[in-house]
Amino acid sequence: MNELTITTPDDWHLHLRDSSRMEAVVGDTARQFRRAIIMPNLVPPVRNVDDARAYRERILAALPPGSHFQPLMTLYLTDNTSPADIDAASDSDFVFGAKLYPAGATTNSDAGVTDIARLDAVFERMQARGFMLQVHGEATGSEIDVFDREKVFIERSLERIRAQFPELPIVFEHITTRDAVEYVAAADDRLAATITPHHLLINRNAMFAGGIRPHNYCLPIAKREVHRQALLQAASGGNRRFFAGTDSAPHSQSDKESACGCAGIYSAYSALELYAEAFEEAGDFSHFEAFMSLSGPAFYGLEPNTGTVTLERREWTVPATLPFPDSPLIPFRAGEVLHWKLRGNTNE
Repeated sequence: MNELTITTPDDWHLHLRDSSRMEAVVGDTARQFRRAIIMPNLVPPVRNVDDARAYRERILAALPPGSHFQPLMTLYLTDNTSPADIDAASDSDFVFGAKLYPAGATTNSDAGVTDIARLDAVFERMQARGFMLQVHGEATGSEIDVFDREKVFIERSLERIRAQFPELPIVFEHITTRDAVEYVAAADDRLAATITPHHLLINRNAMFAGGIRPHNYCLPIAKREVHRQALLQAASGGNRRFFAGTDSAPHSQSDKESACGCAGIYSAYSALELYAEAFEEAGDFSHFEAFMSLSGPAFYGLEPNTGTVTLERREWTVPATLPFPDSPLIPFRAGEVLHWKLRGNTNE
């Protein structure tokens, strides 16, 4: 196979940051994807529909001329989120979910939820409105091993939420473990999961190959090879409740290569090609279009896009650096050769 043409895909989990940093990266996503679920963990976070509207307008203003990209906004859940906030978001035509960050779980999550029980009234309203809950599925606490945080979150939090609010639609975002794959696969059709290209392509050894590799550090952290293989099987296996979400997260080189380097991998520059690399490793492209372009819209209750994109088998080298405010941005697989390249895009 030397060519792949699929329905124009969407990214169901994306960080764009804001201001000049957002302006530097939004074009990378817009030339590959028609829509993306935009994460709300700005400083300050996107807490209500007015915040979401303003952020959406800034994104649209930063798009390259002629772009048809549509940002799908989310709210950032806090201990003080109210059912009224959910009603306002649900009544809008541009907010597509609310994001649960356990406090301290990842970048800019300090304003996150300290006790999930505080959100029972909010979850009840979300369930009644059929409003999507997106979860960063990691338990926090110094007693929890960083490699076990996803598994503990399932046991302590996700099980409780699903048992108490069985009709609530949930996306378990950027899953990283065989435990999560098996949990989602065994669940009903109200639970889905996104999988990133970097968790499909690297295991935890990539952070330590020949020394500390900060540009392969992300949260949730990459796990053992057995977990990566489970993710590959889930992504390529045809289960329609697994779909693409890059979790692409831009940080400058100076912020990554520091005494306290930021968590996040910037995959947006070559996201579609990276997913193709993963599916080629899995040895089966038969469900590539479903994973990239069809399953996500179906779970969110949206129509698939009408355009197409084409990938061709062609070797090319990912740039070593990309322009970014303050200091360069190092993309995932910087300086490495990929074997698929985006060629055409009728993203209209």
